[in-house]
Amino acid sequence: MEHEDAKDPKDPKDRTGPKEHPPVVRPARPEDLPRLVELVHEHVAYEKSAPRPPDLADRLGPQLFAEGARQWVLLAQAPDGSVAGYAACSAEFAFWDARHYLHMDCLYLAEEARGHGLGAALMDGVAGLARELGLDQVQWQTPDWNEGAIRFYDRLGAAGAPKRRYTLSVPATTAAVPPSPAAPTH
Repeated sequence: MEHEDAKDPKDPKDRTGPKEHPPVVRPARPEDLPRLVELVHEHVAYEKSAPRPPDLADRLGPQLFAEGARQWVLLAQAPDGSVAGYAACSAEFAFWDARHYLHMDCLYLAEEARGHGLGAALMDGVAGLARELGLDQVQWQTPDWNEGAIRFYDRLGAAGAPKRRYTLSVPATTAAVPPSPAAPTH
Protein backbone atom coordinates (compact mmCIF):
# COMPACT_ATOMS: atom_id res chain seq x y z
CA MET A 1 0.00 0.00 0.00
CA GLU A 2 1.34 3.42 -0.94
CA HIS A 3 1.86 5.97 1.83
CA GLU A 4 -0.50 8.95 1.44
CA ASP A 5 2.31 11.48 1.79
CA ALA A 6 4.06 9.90 -1.22
CA LYS A 7 1.28 11.00 -3.61
CA ASP A 8 1.89 14.14 -5.59
CA PRO A 9 -0.94 16.64 -4.97
CA LYS A 10 -0.16 18.24 -8.36
CA ASP A 11 -0.48 14.92 -10.20
CA PRO A 12 -3.56 15.17 -12.46
CA LYS A 13 -4.03 11.38 -12.16
CA ASP A 14 -4.52 11.68 -8.39
CA ARG A 15 -8.24 12.47 -8.16
CA THR A 16 -8.58 11.62 -4.49
CA GLY A 17 -8.32 15.29 -3.48
CA PRO A 18 -6.32 16.85 -0.66
CA LYS A 19 -5.34 14.55 2.17
CA GLU A 20 -5.50 17.16 4.90
CA HIS A 21 -7.91 19.95 5.73
CA PRO A 22 -6.45 23.44 6.07
CA PRO A 23 -5.39 24.14 9.66
CA VAL A 24 -7.91 25.92 11.85
CA VAL A 25 -6.68 28.40 14.46
CA ARG A 26 -9.19 30.21 16.64
CA PRO A 27 -9.35 32.11 19.94
CA ALA A 28 -9.94 30.01 23.05
CA ARG A 29 -13.43 30.03 24.57
CA PRO A 30 -14.40 29.32 28.19
CA GLU A 31 -15.63 25.85 27.25
CA ASP A 32 -12.09 25.05 25.98
CA LEU A 33 -10.53 25.38 29.45
CA PRO A 34 -10.56 21.65 30.34
CA ARG A 35 -8.74 20.70 27.11
CA LEU A 36 -6.42 23.71 27.37
CA VAL A 37 -5.41 22.65 30.88
CA GLU A 38 -4.76 19.09 29.61
CA LEU A 39 -2.45 20.55 26.96
CA VAL A 40 -0.72 22.74 29.54
CA HIS A 41 -0.02 19.66 31.68
CA GLU A 42 1.33 17.81 28.60
CA HIS A 43 3.52 20.82 27.83
CA VAL A 44 4.80 20.96 31.42
CA ALA A 45 5.67 17.25 31.28
CA TYR A 46 7.36 17.66 27.88
CA GLU A 47 9.57 20.43 29.25
CA LYS A 48 10.23 18.43 32.45
CA SER A 49 8.94 21.32 34.54
CA ALA A 50 7.35 21.23 37.98
CA PRO A 51 3.64 20.29 38.09
CA ARG A 52 1.19 23.15 38.02
CA PRO A 53 -1.61 23.77 40.55
CA PRO A 54 -4.70 21.55 40.33
CA ASP A 55 -7.00 24.60 40.11
CA LEU A 56 -5.31 25.89 36.95
CA ALA A 57 -8.57 26.19 34.96
CA ASP A 58 -10.15 28.28 37.73
CA ARG A 59 -7.12 30.53 37.80
CA LEU A 60 -6.75 30.87 34.01
CA GLY A 61 -10.40 31.50 33.20
CA PRO A 62 -10.67 35.04 34.63
CA GLN A 63 -7.29 35.99 33.14
CA LEU A 64 -8.41 34.95 29.66
CA PHE A 65 -12.11 35.75 29.53
CA ALA A 66 -12.81 38.65 31.91
CA GLU A 67 -13.71 42.06 30.52
CA GLY A 68 -10.51 43.80 29.42
CA ALA A 69 -8.34 40.65 29.69
CA ARG A 70 -4.82 41.22 28.36
CA GLN A 71 -3.93 37.56 27.86
CA TRP A 72 -4.88 35.68 24.73
CA VAL A 73 -4.84 32.01 23.81
CA LEU A 74 -5.14 30.76 20.26
CA LEU A 75 -6.05 27.11 19.71
CA ALA A 76 -5.11 24.85 16.81
CA GLN A 77 -7.73 22.34 15.78
CA ALA A 78 -6.96 18.98 14.20
CA PRO A 79 -8.99 18.01 11.09
CA ASP A 80 -11.45 16.14 13.34
CA GLY A 81 -12.16 19.39 15.22
CA SER A 82 -10.34 18.41 18.40
CA VAL A 83 -8.06 20.97 20.04
CA ALA A 84 -4.49 19.84 19.38
CA GLY A 85 -2.37 22.80 20.48
CA TYR A 86 -2.23 26.33 21.78
CA ALA A 87 -0.28 29.57 21.79
CA ALA A 88 -0.57 31.81 24.87
CA CYS A 89 0.30 35.50 24.51
CA SER A 90 0.28 38.80 26.37
CA ALA A 91 1.22 42.35 25.46
CA GLU A 92 4.48 43.45 27.09
CA PHE A 93 6.76 46.49 27.08
CA ALA A 94 10.40 46.39 25.91
CA PHE A 95 12.17 49.01 27.99
CA TRP A 96 15.31 49.22 25.85
CA ASP A 97 13.23 49.75 22.71
CA ALA A 98 10.53 51.83 24.46
CA ARG A 99 7.76 49.94 22.67
CA HIS A 100 5.15 47.28 23.24
CA TYR A 101 5.38 43.82 21.70
CA LEU A 102 3.44 40.58 21.86
CA HIS A 103 5.05 38.05 24.16
CA MET A 104 4.28 34.45 23.24
CA ASP A 105 4.65 32.68 26.57
CA CYS A 106 3.84 29.21 25.25
CA LEU A 107 3.38 27.40 21.99
CA TYR A 108 2.60 23.70 22.24
CA LEU A 109 1.22 21.02 19.95
CA ALA A 110 0.28 17.54 21.08
CA GLU A 111 2.86 15.10 19.70
CA GLU A 112 0.44 13.46 17.26
CA ALA A 113 -0.48 16.88 15.82
CA ARG A 114 3.07 17.86 14.84
CA GLY A 115 4.18 17.91 11.22
CA HIS A 116 0.77 18.82 9.77
CA GLY A 117 1.10 22.61 9.48
CA LEU A 118 -0.61 23.43 12.79
CA GLY A 119 2.50 25.03 14.30
CA ALA A 120 2.93 27.34 11.32
CA ALA A 121 -0.80 28.13 11.44
CA LEU A 122 -0.52 29.00 15.15
CA MET A 123 2.45 31.28 14.42
CA ASP A 124 0.46 32.96 11.63
CA GLY A 125 -2.37 33.42 14.13
CA VAL A 126 0.02 34.93 16.69
CA ALA A 127 1.40 37.33 14.06
CA GLY A 128 -2.18 38.23 13.13
CA LEU A 129 -3.02 38.89 16.78
CA ALA A 130 0.01 41.18 17.06
CA ARG A 131 -1.14 43.11 13.97
CA GLU A 132 -4.69 43.33 15.36
CA LEU A 133 -3.28 44.81 18.58
CA GLY A 134 -1.12 47.30 16.66
CA LEU A 135 2.13 45.57 17.65
CA ASP A 136 4.95 45.01 15.19
CA GLN A 137 6.95 42.32 16.98
CA VAL A 138 6.47 38.96 18.67
CA GLN A 139 9.03 37.67 21.17
CA TRP A 140 9.34 34.28 22.87
CA GLN A 141 11.80 31.84 24.39
CA THR A 142 12.33 28.14 23.97
CA PRO A 143 14.55 25.77 25.94
CA ASP A 144 17.99 25.41 24.35
CA TRP A 145 17.57 21.61 24.34
CA ASN A 146 14.38 21.77 22.23
CA GLU A 147 16.10 21.33 18.88
CA GLY A 148 12.87 20.61 17.00
CA ALA A 149 11.37 23.91 18.12
CA ILE A 150 14.59 25.77 17.30
CA ARG A 151 14.62 24.32 13.76
CA PHE A 152 10.94 25.24 13.37
CA TYR A 153 11.49 28.85 14.49
CA ASP A 154 14.60 29.15 12.30
CA ARG A 155 12.57 27.97 9.28
CA LEU A 156 10.06 30.74 10.02
CA GLY A 157 12.88 33.29 9.77
CA ALA A 158 12.81 34.19 13.47
CA ALA A 159 16.03 35.52 15.02
CA GLY A 160 17.33 33.79 18.14
CA ALA A 161 19.07 35.60 20.98
CA PRO A 162 21.13 33.81 23.63
CA LYS A 163 19.64 34.49 27.05
CA ARG A 164 18.90 32.56 30.18
CA ARG A 165 15.53 32.94 31.88
CA TYR A 166 15.40 33.34 35.66
CA THR A 167 12.55 33.32 38.11
CA LEU A 168 12.50 34.60 41.66
CA SER A 169 9.80 33.56 44.11
CA VAL A 170 8.58 36.42 46.25
CA PRO A 171 6.94 35.12 49.41
CA ALA A 172 3.98 37.04 50.75
CA THR A 173 4.34 38.77 54.10
CA THR A 174 1.68 39.55 56.65
CA ALA A 175 3.19 42.84 57.80
CA ALA A 176 3.78 45.81 55.58
CA VAL A 177 7.43 46.13 54.69
CA PRO A 178 8.74 49.69 54.38
CA PRO A 179 10.43 50.42 51.06
CA SER A 180 14.20 50.13 51.06
CA PRO A 181 16.15 53.37 50.67
CA ALA A 182 17.10 52.31 47.11
CA ALA A 183 13.49 51.62 46.07
CA PRO A 184 11.76 54.47 44.27
CA THR A 185 8.71 55.94 45.97
CA HIS A 186 5.98 57.55 43.92
